Amino acid sequence: MSNVDLTSFTTKPIAQAEVREQPHNIEAEQGLLGAILINNRAFEKVSDFLQAEHFSDPVHGQIFEACGKLIERGQIANPVTLKPLFDSEEALADSGGAQYLVQLAASVVTVVNAEDYGRSIKDSFLRRELIDIGEEVVNNAYNYNLDQTAVSQIEIAEAQLFSLAENDSAEGGLRNFSEALVESVKMAEAAYKRDGGLAGIATGFKDLDRQLGGLHPSDLLVLAGRPAMGKTALATNVAYHVATANQPDGSRPVVAFFSLEMSSEQLATRILSENTEISSEKIRRGELSSNDFQKLVKSSQELESALLFIDDTPAIPVSTLRTRARRLLRQHDLSLIIVDYLQLMRPSAGQRTDNRVQEVSVITQGLKAIAKELNVPILALSQLSRAVEQREDKRPVLADLRESGSIEQDSDVVMFVFREEYYLDKAEPVQRPEEGDERYHERHDKWMDLRSRAHGKAEIIIGKQRHGPTGTVTLHFNGPTTRFSDFIEDERLPERNN
Repeated sequence: MSNVDLTSFTTKPIAQAEVREQPHNIEAEQGLLGAILINNRAFEKVSDFLQAEHFSDPVHGQIFEACGKLIERGQIANPVTLKPLFDSEEALADSGGAQYLVQLAASVVTVVNAEDYGRSIKDSFLRRELIDIGEEVVNNAYNYNLDQTAVSQIEIAEAQLFSLAENDSAEGGLRNFSEALVESVKMAEAAYKRDGGLAGIATGFKDLDRQLGGLHPSDLLVLAGRPAMGKTALATNVAYHVATANQPDGSRPVVAFFSLEMSSEQLATRILSENTEISSEKIRRGELSSNDFQKLVKSSQELESALLFIDDTPAIPVSTLRTRARRLLRQHDLSLIIVDYLQLMRPSAGQRTDNRVQEVSVITQGLKAIAKELNVPILALSQLSRAVEQREDKRPVLADLRESGSIEQDSDVVMFVFREEYYLDKAEPVQRPEEGDERYHERHDKWMDLRSRAHGKAEIIIGKQRHGPTGTVTLHFNGPTTRFSDFIEDERLPERNN
């Protein structure tokens, strides 16, 4: 085998990949720190939105943090007061020691641009974070993991991006009272111009709207009741009304319905039944006449334009609900979120405990936070404890809220659905062995009278309202179609001509 002369081969230099520096603005960082060292009031201009971690140079971040601590204590932050920090920190000493502080202060001409410097530093930080999120998304997509589907990765990425956007926009802080006053007057003006004079979103029930003033943005409303009281039915009634109501500008409100108990098909059947007044049982069994079927078709065509979105994911975590609500808010002008029901939800990952009471507290706090963050009302359904069944008077009270007192604490409105007819139907008198016919018929007649008075009635008991009065609102309930409507007293009905 002959030897190969390697020197005969021509070599080409390997092309070097272009190395891109992450966004940063060292000059802005130096200018801001110098301005703070010259005049500590410059710190006040940026302290609301700028943090030490936003600086690309860790040394600059440490200096900024040290300045903040001194200023918060009422002390002056300058090269002299910060010198001990440089003497004790090796990393700071390597940057030039205390002399570096003197250079920063000496290089500043004016402090007027302090806020602009801070904004530039924050912008560079957000860009670096955006790059990190992008790299993480790419790496996770390449890393095939059975426990993390592509859809869940998308949701995680969306949550990270939304959180990053909120990092830049949600600064909070103190507001001048005049600004809040203007917003309050605008809300009152909108209510004045709106039919019914409601400040919030109309539920479709006049007496309930009159008591609540509508469903207000950022409010957490809890609708509680025992099984078979009609919680879901009332929630679907409200969802249908809101989603089909025409706004003054011609737009349609958007409703997100998170159903943890029923499938989207079952909810759709409920809404069709309510709208057509055809029993949902008949719809499910297909026991429909030709006229009924035509009504269903017509109703479904009308409902197609309704912006009602249903998510029937079971045991949905609070974080996932937040992510999907944020996504819907970006795509549409979200008006209302309904959760059926909150005891079936799970806390976000990392917040789960063996204590169910604590978990429910975390869930209610999370829902309230979402309502405030997205500025939409959230109507959350809740189960009541069995203690109601042990009392002679079955009307629920706040103490009956199941599993957690935080439901009462975190909510702005707590309502109960109560139908006396349900309990009376189960309490029909039976003649006792020792009881005479007369006594039995007397008890039975009394029961019949009570049942007749309660027939078709539903009470919405407002046990708590942070911004208004409590009380009871009476609605009419149609069992076969699970439809609620405004209650009309017999004396208010028009006379019939014989």
